[in-house]
Amino acid sequence: MKKKIITGSKLWSVAMITAMVTACSAPAATSSTANAAVSTTGTTKTVSVSEQTSVKYADLVTMDADDTNVSWSATDSTTIKLNGTTASITGSGAKAANGSVTISAAGTYVLSGKLTDGQIVVNVADKGTVHLVLNGATINDNDSAAIYIQKAGKAIITLEEGTENAVSDGKTYVYADDTTDEPDAAIFSKADLTFNGTGKLTVTGNYNEGITSKDDLKIVSGTINVKSADDGIKGKDMVAIQAGTITIDSEGDGIKSTNDTDTTKGFVAIAGGTFNIQSGSDGIQAETALVTDGGTFNIVTGGGSANAPEKVEEGPFGGGGGGGWGGGTPPTDMGTPPDGEPPADMPSNNGTNATGTAPSGSTNAQAPADSNADADTSTTTEEETTSAKALKAGVDLTINGGTYTIDSMDDSLHSNNNVTVNDGKFSIESGDDGIHADQALTINGGTIVIAKSYEGLEGAIITLNDGNVDVTASDDGVNASGEITASDEDADAATSTDDSTQAEDTTAASNNSVTETTGTTSTTDQSNQSTNADSNGRPQGGAPGGMMGESSSNSELHINGGSLTVNAGGDGLDSNGSIYMTDGTVIVNGPTDNGNGALDYDGDFELSGGYLVAAGSSGMAQATSEASTQNTIAMTFPETQKAGTLVHVEDSEGNNILTFAPAKDYQTVVVSSADLKKDGSYVIYSGGSSTGKAVDGLYTDGTYSGGTKVVAFQSTSNVTWVNESGVTTANSGMGGPGGGRGQGGFGGGRNRTESSTSGATTNTTGTTDSAK
Repeated sequence: MKKKIITGSKLWSVAMITAMVTACSAPAATSSTANAAVSTTGTTKTVSVSEQTSVKYADLVTMDADDTNVSWSATDSTTIKLNGTTASITGSGAKAANGSVTISAAGTYVLSGKLTDGQIVVNVADKGTVHLVLNGATINDNDSAAIYIQKAGKAIITLEEGTENAVSDGKTYVYADDTTDEPDAAIFSKADLTFNGTGKLTVTGNYNEGITSKDDLKIVSGTINVKSADDGIKGKDMVAIQAGTITIDSEGDGIKSTNDTDTTKGFVAIAGGTFNIQSGSDGIQAETALVTDGGTFNIVTGGGSANAPEKVEEGPFGGGGGGGWGGGTPPTDMGTPPDGEPPADMPSNNGTNATGTAPSGSTNAQAPADSNADADTSTTTEEETTSAKALKAGVDLTINGGTYTIDSMDDSLHSNNNVTVNDGKFSIESGDDGIHADQALTINGGTIVIAKSYEGLEGAIITLNDGNVDVTASDDGVNASGEITASDEDADAATSTDDSTQAEDTTAASNNSVTETTGTTSTTDQSNQSTNADSNGRPQGGAPGGMMGESSSNSELHINGGSLTVNAGGDGLDSNGSIYMTDGTVIVNGPTDNGNGALDYDGDFELSGGYLVAAGSSGMAQATSEASTQNTIAMTFPETQKAGTLVHVEDSEGNNILTFAPAKDYQTVVVSSADLKKDGSYVIYSGGSSTGKAVDGLYTDGTYSGGTKVVAFQSTSNVTWVNESGVTTANSGMGGPGGGRGQGGFGGGRNRTESSTSGATTNTTGTTDSAK
């Protein structure tokens, strides 16, 4: 009979996970209460309290007595002494022949010594439990799996305390016939497989994978090092890790589950442990749910973020975009922008600026590495690349705690459905998105620092309830984009009310719905997302932030607490739908080019609480919507201010409203605070210094002095636009730069003023109170 030979250099590929259409069911989960935003049928956004589900490790994984059993005795076990190409056996249930050992009965087997070219085979007809104790064993098979669990009810591999063990295979496997392709890993099991003990195991998968189970794969404890030609550790129905120290160097995925036919399986659940993963593809990938309760994770994928293919954004006025700075009647509920002439580099409808030349942002150049680097806005085609995400879930990714240091070529955290971060500490450098959810991205706590990314946070519905988030992005800092998909059950669960009625509590029903995510999640009433001029005051051909003919979507950004700091090369906060802010502190730095804005939304920005400051360019500047219940000031300076130049706002009594040192060059500053009054009198200063301590550029204490007075004015509405001449309004039918955005935000020109005092240099002194 001719044998089939497959070389270890076979090509491998990583299949992108498709979004699940049914829920991954689990045992009863812990419930937590959080604010859940629910759309109403009118223009008012209400917030109700809703019970949501928080999935944890214990909800998915149960360890039985066999899984945790590490005990054995010489009298109750069979001893297998390995010696080169032979083995001596003391006890029953195992036989040695032709350099291999076959175990045919349930029981405990203690292995020691070295097998240079042979195999440990478990073939138990009654499918009992086989307990293998690696007691200082080295096992290598040159042309197949070194440990092959062919048939058993369950296999337990115990790493004996104080021992070092090694398992390896060759680069070439020999199969019985052309239809056979298993085993394909150094340790391969067709049964449930569990590792426990406190010893050390080194696995080298020269042919393909390191450790594979075709059923459940559990790791209770131990130190496990895996180096593999493809995936490191793979379980079909689940990978469950309770503790241990796991180091993986893989050409493919680091840890993965693969069951794509049963929505209750195919998950990865981690309670804790230490993980050091370097993978050519994804670091940890679950076909369905990925849940981590804790642990320390150091993950590098695809060679790291420095190895990511260059991404170049299509410019807002190139590639058939259109829109321009005068594209139609401005929206009616987006604040009052100033009128005047567009800046010299503001693109028009034909893609040129006011002088008839191409805008500076349209050239194809790589963004510089410093903090003033902005998104390249030229057009390019992106090459298809291997999926090299750090944490990736086909359905839901839930992080309940842990410490994560990630350098990923692709997204650092990714789900084809929902991402929920309940706690944890994250240090992220990403070649693509820092955190990405196709549906809902919810942050309920933790400290997240995304030091490098193309886009920082991305999802169709993004909700920040608590936590501290710091984002640096070459393109958009926060991008709410995409369409929400909901099942029939979700449609029934979604609550719609009129303008004056508080939305009723809703409960998550399906994994395919936005409403199932832990914490605050939005349920969008799509009847309120109409794109005609009658429903939202926006012409169909000039949606804010988009191209000619683009309209707002049902994507939303909700900020209900915590802190968010953004340094963006593209838009700072970007929603293809609307933005809602009820609490928290938001600081936005950038962009510096006039093709993007610190705030960019296609629907409304309704702000009812919290503290907002956004500093960026003026060409596409937006403020909050006039439907907001908290007041806002949007100031446009006559020329670009250098990064670090203080902007100070105080009221007529000298009380501090804002003292801020933007991290990037800026021309427009938007500030909203509970201290701002609709009819208040305010003075804006530029430059100077503060004796206080700045956090992310924002001074919350100390004394400000030495600045130049730019303008004094009295606010006349809940959104007041000012420049150096005073309060301004828009020309009739002029949407300002941005094609119907409604905010121009550039200084100079023929501005109508109300009350103004400008240009005077003073050495004013004011006491800075804490930012509201």
